[in-house]
Amino acid sequence: KKSNPFCTHISWYHNESVQISSPFSGVTLFVALYDYEARTEDDLSFQKGEKFQILNSSEGDWWEARSLTTGETGYIPSNYVAPVDSIQAEEWYFGKLGRKDAERQLLSFGNPRGTFLIRESETTKGAYSLSIRDWDDMKGDHVKHYKIRKLDSGGYYITTRAQFETLQQLVQHYSEKADGLCFNLTVIASNHTPQTVGLAKDAWEVARDSLFLEQKLGQGCFAEVWRGTWNGNTKVAIKTLKPGTMSPESFLEEAQIMKKLKHDKLVQLYAVVSEEPIYIVTEYMNKGSLLDFLKDGEGRALKLPNLVDMAAQVAGGMAYIERMNYIHRDLRSANILVGNGLICKIADFGLARLIEDNEYTARQGAKFPIKWTAPEAALYGRFTIKSDVWSFGILLTELVTKGRVPYPGMNNREVLEQVERGYRMPCPQDCPSSLHELMIHCWKKDPEERPTFEYLQGFLEDYFTATEPQYQPGDNL
Repeated sequence: KKSNPFCTHISWYHNESVQISSPFSGVTLFVALYDYEARTEDDLSFQKGEKFQILNSSEGDWWEARSLTTGETGYIPSNYVAPVDSIQAEEWYFGKLGRKDAERQLLSFGNPRGTFLIRESETTKGAYSLSIRDWDDMKGDHVKHYKIRKLDSGGYYITTRAQFETLQQLVQHYSEKADGLCFNLTVIASNHTPQTVGLAKDAWEVARDSLFLEQKLGQGCFAEVWRGTWNGNTKVAIKTLKPGTMSPESFLEEAQIMKKLKHDKLVQLYAVVSEEPIYIVTEYMNKGSLLDFLKDGEGRALKLPNLVDMAAQVAGGMAYIERMNYIHRDLRSANILVGNGLICKIADFGLARLIEDNEYTARQGAKFPIKWTAPEAALYGRFTIKSDVWSFGILLTELVTKGRVPYPGMNNREVLEQVERGYRMPCPQDCPSSLHELMIHCWKKDPEERPTFEYLQGFLEDYFTATEPQYQPGDNL
């Protein structure tokens, strides 16, 4: 693993070129934000805090780098490092984290009052937000957000009477005293180690023998899902498709699109085995499907605020799919996966279109999820993002009933006939009428009258402040 330390040229962080005439002049140094364990012979293991000289960053997601600690050269995941002395390298800086995700992170179990993070402002370009966990008698644990504004001269302030040259100085000041904030800054919020983009450099189509199937997690009509390992060292989920389910050519084509969809509420597609039986390798979510989680897992005890938050996460992921002009086609709780801290991610987006089973493509019989499917999609094959919105309304019923099958007591044919006649599921037991109204809105006959996922996300994220501020937990919800 030797390479020339007198590398002449790198393309840097903002695609600017930096000349390097020797190892010491003009070198752009990056620092590791997280630990990383090498997965192949070509990448580097490193510890948080380790510094690197970047040799080649033209590849995007994996950069060639030299560790200043070990002197070794290899590939590193570019989302695990930041320029030395930059804001990005600060532990308290969370970048493009949204307001709601900041609240999720700060309110997670065990954080004391004053736990904080700084993120990009969602509403004001170039500004930042300081988010702090607070507590009082009325609200209990909650999060307050403060806008950090930039001075034309380059400094920062929350209030004009206290101005700072750097964000680091601002954090130092408010750690020592609250000085008008709800509480002084006590502990930096803990940051989850992110998923790498792909398993390694150039590890997209992988060999079947690089995957080890360890434990079967579930199975459906067309596939099994396994927990497994790639390359003997990386935990993954592996979906194995029954031969004949779909053509390998059309699958590979679709997978190229699917791997470009990157969002923290979508399960990341890592790699594929493209000969039959097709294997789909994704990130592993340790709590399994939302359906099983609600029926038999920890989800049985969840109250409405958690369930609505999970719905908001799914809507957030679907709003991204909506922005990308993509369609899921099979949105239901069985295709949502759950991780630690009630994190939800959408799986199996786009796969349903490729299934070649006659019974399935006829949209009849037991294999097709009629009860989740919008009538125009079930009857005429018109799948759009608006038919996904219909399915989301059904998923909401699954959440509040803890995984009950929709339209209890009705078979597929009855559901199709009744829904065509205007029948809609009544309000589930203990479900607030405002949430049922949202479901009904998702089930409008005219697809164009159904809300957008962007609207659904906002409605659900603000549900307990805007719609149900008087909510009190009951026996079930």
